[in-house]
Amino acid sequence: MTQENIDISVVIPIYNEEENLPDLVARVEEALAPSGFSFELICVDDGSRDRSANVLKTLAARTPWLKPRYLMRNYGQTAALQAGFDAVQGRYTVTLDGDLQNDPLDIPQLIRTLEATPDINMISGWRKDRQDAAINRKIPSMIANRIIAKVTGVKLHDYGCALKAYRTDLIKRIRLYGELHRFIPVLAAEAGAKIIEVPVRHHARTKGVSKYGIDRTFRVVLDLLLMKFMLRYLHRPLHAFGGAGLWMLTPGLGICAYLTLLKLFGASIGGRPLLLLGIMLVLMGVQLIGLGLLGEILIRIYHEPEGRDQYRLRPPPEN
Repeated sequence: MTQENIDISVVIPIYNEEENLPDLVARVEEALAPSGFSFELICVDDGSRDRSANVLKTLAARTPWLKPRYLMRNYGQTAALQAGFDAVQGRYTVTLDGDLQNDPLDIPQLIRTLEATPDINMISGWRKDRQDAAINRKIPSMIANRIIAKVTGVKLHDYGCALKAYRTDLIKRIRLYGELHRFIPVLAAEAGAKIIEVPVRHHARTKGVSKYGIDRTFRVVLDLLLMKFMLRYLHRPLHAFGGAGLWMLTPGLGICAYLTLLKLFGASIGGRPLLLLGIMLVLMGVQLIGLGLLGEILIRIYHEPEGRDQYRLRPPPEN
């Protein structure tokens, strides 16, 4: 099957899901085989410690549309998703988790919605009736979703839902690093995508062990700081670091000027804590402004050697 005649590429990161894999592959086939769409299933084994890789190899031997990829070690969900995105060949890309909590039966409707609305680039699933424990999953997720939506301006109810559908050309414009998989809608919006959210089915986990805990909420806050910086200052780091530097440099210079006048009139300033504060503010301000200038140089190095654009064009509006 060539890239030209594959409609849907389903990407699923896998980590220690050997019990779920046979059912997962069967349910993807059950959902997509009657739909009229041609498809491929890319399962990325993220260095599983159980027999997930062996199960995938066995299933792939008798399933031509199953195309597993095996990572050398456990890199994390973000890297596993990126490995899957690098391999997709379909016109549309769909992601979901390997724990069978997402329902593959929702995929055809998501794709039909994309086909019916050419101006939409991404559909994000919303687990409106979520089947998870409230304390360690629902409540932290609800808090994180509200914080992310407030800070980034991308208003979604459920950032953590793995079931998402994209036009593949959008996926090819996005690169994932660190643990940014939960911020894909934000990265997509930054790339100029129009996003909608639709309710999808959700099931309780019946096999295997969840890999998420309440500590994930704290990691989300740290990643959110990175996303906020990337959205506002990625292409103008001098405004971020230079702005903070000026807020420190200005009062620092004022303090030093004040103490200099006192010294000129004969006052002793050597033992004053204010002198140390003024010098510290000046040094920190200069360092931050220098860091901003260095960031500006790095941004130009990033964009210019390979001709990376700082903008993306869109086709003219239809009449």
